[in-house]
Amino acid sequence: MTRCILIGLDGAEPALVERWMDAGLLPNLARLREVGTYTPCASTRPPVTFPAWTTCVTGVNPGKHGIFDFTRTVPGQQQIQFINSTFRRVPALWNILSDAGKRVATLGVPGTYPPEPINGIMVAGFDSPVATAVDASFVEPRENFDAVKDWRFADFQESNIGPGWHDEALKRLLAKIEDKERIALEQLNREDWDFFMLVFGESDTVSHHFWLFHDPDSPRHRPGHETAIQQVYQRLDETVGKLVEAAGEDAVVGIVSDHGFGGAGTGVVHLNNWLAENEYLKFSGEGGSLLKKLALRFVPERWRGTLFRLFKGVATRAESASRFSGIDWGQTRAWSEELNYFPSIRVNLDGRDLFGHVAELEYDAFVQELCEKLEAWDAVAHAWPRAAIFDGPEIEYAPDIIIELALEDGYSHSCLRSRGGESFRRIEDHEHLGGKEKGMNGNHRDPGVFFLSRPFSADAVSLQDIAPTILDILGVSHPPMDGRSLLGETQSTVTTETRDAPQPYAAEQEAAIEARLRDLGYFE
Repeated sequence: MTRCILIGLDGAEPALVERWMDAGLLPNLARLREVGTYTPCASTRPPVTFPAWTTCVTGVNPGKHGIFDFTRTVPGQQQIQFINSTFRRVPALWNILSDAGKRVATLGVPGTYPPEPINGIMVAGFDSPVATAVDASFVEPRENFDAVKDWRFADFQESNIGPGWHDEALKRLLAKIEDKERIALEQLNREDWDFFMLVFGESDTVSHHFWLFHDPDSPRHRPGHETAIQQVYQRLDETVGKLVEAAGEDAVVGIVSDHGFGGAGTGVVHLNNWLAENEYLKFSGEGGSLLKKLALRFVPERWRGTLFRLFKGVATRAESASRFSGIDWGQTRAWSEELNYFPSIRVNLDGRDLFGHVAELEYDAFVQELCEKLEAWDAVAHAWPRAAIFDGPEIEYAPDIIIELALEDGYSHSCLRSRGGESFRRIEDHEHLGGKEKGMNGNHRDPGVFFLSRPFSADAVSLQDIAPTILDILGVSHPPMDGRSLLGETQSTVTTETRDAPQPYAAEQEAAIEARLRDLGYFE
């Protein structure tokens, strides 16, 4: 009976993987390339963690599975809402395989909190609202908690980076790989799983923060830590070798990354300032969330997570106020959340948004006009209406325009928040190290990588193809998917699973997950 193990290396970059395989530095990945197939793998657009991994395990685009980001805007309200696994509208690999009677184990896959009851074990991803530590709610079934309680995520903040930060960060990243490897091997050896999946996030984290050391051509380059990214890749390659050996010769092995990586330049784009310059937006002159400003200024960083959790829903309201503040909504037709990892624009639409200003009949023409003007700006490479990117009933939760910022000599611009001032600027020398919400020195790129220990031939591979390929290997039929099996065709069922309505986080859980993402620097 065929078994399958799928190992996720978050953010593994094809150019680095290929270079270091050829140099003999990644022997276990190179061995998989020799016995099977290696290829770049197209990500989602934009290449963002939550939608990318969800597409990988569902075989459909975000317009069908409904996961576009860590948050979504609440229709008819100026408020954001943190999403969780219950917001996913289609079954994932573990649901389909469990229903078929297969034994399944998943460890650390993003977008899986709260964990679902499956025919096996599930350890949720880093989006768990229990921050860097874990508790029994993190695991399903809960009686397995003691065996996996050391599965931890980044236990250091990634926003304010000072002297000595990189030394400590690299040590912790390597130590976490070791902990996860031990737990994964224990669980892998526990029984003959039909499907075993785990995701390592360390390859993503090290690339965000160490790219300027690694790349001598980076306009932000500085000496020191030149081999940090290589060290993490080599340590992950060792882990891959041990997992492949433990899985046994009868197991088909897949290695996948949700996206790749590249360096960031010195250019910064402020989308709301551009919209104001072009008379699509007007600032109100009011400040952002006073609570948020006071907390960020006066509360020590090590206390913020506790503070946000103690005051439950206050943090979510503060982040909502920050995103929606400072704008005169009665005179604004379009605006941006200005997320560096997801540059986009939302139309202030009448009948949908609280202070909607653009008539529904004008929507298509307005979006097209904006896309054309954005693409005429040399800071933007592409601007797409959401319907050109996504397809499905959940498309209403996507931003109206998806933006790909331009590369300058191969290095990406950053998108940062501003309320007034110039639409494009250069960062100063003291900003080169960056930090999330400050312009990372390494940014997500498309594509990622895919290895399979079986040979196949395909002109192009995307994340949508991974789930149907796994199901083909295991001989399990599945609901219709956007992707196709790289090995042939599995039988598709004619109906899709009906999932329960999304279950939003409780106020204290939203506060905790925001604290977690804030520690990682996703929000200012």
